[in-house]
Amino acid sequence: MSHHHDHEHTHGRGHNHDNAQHAEGTLSFEDKMIKLLEHWIKHNEDHVDSYRDWAQRAQSNGMPEAGAQLLEAADMTARLTGKFEQILATIKK
Repeated sequence: MSHHHDHEHTHGRGHNHDNAQHAEGTLSFEDKMIKLLEHWIKHNEDHVDSYRDWAQRAQSNGMPEAGAQLLEAADMTARLTGKFEQILATIKK
């Protein structure tokens, strides 16, 4: 079975969230947090879309239980995204 993402994964070698750099130099801790949260929000939104798409596909292919569970995973991920948005709003006050 193939695995496809509509976004890039850059969490492999050489990718370190602790060492986020900005073109003008090292970011402040606050700026790093903001960039990370924005990244995680976008990343989760991409996954929610994918989970919902595959839920529909599963249901269309005779797998209603799998489809329902994927929709549940999409909802859980969307709630997590909401938490990240709350954190981001707190930092940006």
